[in-house]
Amino acid sequence: MAIIAAYMVPHPPMIVPAVGRGSERQIEATRAAYMRVAEDIAALSPETIIFSSPHATMYADYFHISPGRSTEGSFARFRAPQARFREEYDAELVKTIERIAIARSLPAGTRGQRDPGLDHGTMVPLYFIRQVYSGFRLVRVGLSGLPLEEHYRLGQVIRRAVEETGRRTVFVASGDLSHKLQSYGPYGFAPEGPQYDARIMDICERAAFGELFDFDELFCERAAECGHRSFVIMAGALDGTAVQAERLSHEDVTGVGYGICMFHPTGKDDSRRFLDSRQREQEKRVVESRAKCDPWVRLAWQSIESWVRERKVPAILDGLPDELTQCRAGAFVSIHKQGRLRGCIGTIAPTQGSLAEEIIHNAISAAACDPRFDPIRLDELNWLEINVDVLGEPEDIESESQLDVKHYGVIVTKGHRRGLLLPDLEGVDTVRQQVEIAKQKAGIGPKEKVDLQRFEVVRHT
Repeated sequence: MAIIAAYMVPHPPMIVPAVGRGSERQIEATRAAYMRVAEDIAALSPETIIFSSPHATMYADYFHISPGRSTEGSFARFRAPQARFREEYDAELVKTIERIAIARSLPAGTRGQRDPGLDHGTMVPLYFIRQVYSGFRLVRVGLSGLPLEEHYRLGQVIRRAVEETGRRTVFVASGDLSHKLQSYGPYGFAPEGPQYDARIMDICERAAFGELFDFDELFCERAAECGHRSFVIMAGALDGTAVQAERLSHEDVTGVGYGICMFHPTGKDDSRRFLDSRQREQEKRVVESRAKCDPWVRLAWQSIESWVRERKVPAILDGLPDELTQCRAGAFVSIHKQGRLRGCIGTIAPTQGSLAEEIIHNAISAAACDPRFDPIRLDELNWLEINVDVLGEPEDIESESQLDVKHYGVIVTKGHRRGLLLPDLEGVDTVRQQVEIAKQKAGIGPKEKVDLQRFEVVRHT
């Protein structure tokens, strides 16, 4: 049996009367919509309710699923200890999810629990459900810092586990929308806030879940959203399924976006396998990009493929431009996968006999030796995007006023400690940010004075 319904819900503690003490009346439309969700769940009589919550245990590179047979929680940290819960976990379903995740090389499971108690992202929807329905067990899933595609894959794993166990299951995706909708709100206002809420509510009203992938990380950060990854897990749990979507409410009166939608499956629909479609598009784009790339990037590609496939350092082929074979320069090779950095290694000054050798060496190091990442696997090659930055000669400068974050890279030096940051990087908008990050990379304190150099780069993509 597949998942029989799914819900997008917020989790403002103030909506619980014991916490809100009357302030919950500000979001009456959200409360009424929440009751509709609870009544809908009661009518479906699920055996298990799966909750994905931004406030459950979260890791950068791992999805935590709460272990054990039972759990407790209360709103004590919100001055309402009398609002308590004691819940039973569906241990069999959790075990099945973990087994399938391991088989699919998805980093998800029950290891690394930090706080066994229920979080408010789970307790707020539980508060409404428990008013009208009992007799179910729950599964609680945390988010991660992994790409959106991996969150969707987790949803697919959950769906498969539900089918294997035959559980009658509903999925509750807990998450607030933007926290920057009103100037008087606790987080202030950002123009990305209302834009985010409008897009999410439109997407969910149409159940156009493939568009959830189209949100830039920086845009989401500026909007201060909370639940996006939670919604993507839900979308994955409904992979390949036609759904009837109903928008119940959206409010922004507190400065935080609260949106509620219901999704009822109506049958199989292979056209709604959104991750498969996205991967086909990405693979096509990467293939086209490789066909158009210049000799600098092509050399990096060949080096990475030769190393990943055969553990061989490629020879320098005939026909390369003189700039590669006759010149020497420092170079950085950056590898991205699905829009995220997957490896980056470079040299400030030349260390090899030619620029071509420099690129070969740094490309292999970026693929295999970047300490921040595991070595690149064979099955990742079709998803990689490569940049090569060739560095100009560093130039001493007197102050930060001689920097331009879009045009110049920066080198900071304090004794034997040295840090570098390339120019024109996403999310680095000011010289101050650029210098601070370069200092961090070198282990230099923020208040320590440093010698500054700037350099230009030629970027090959």
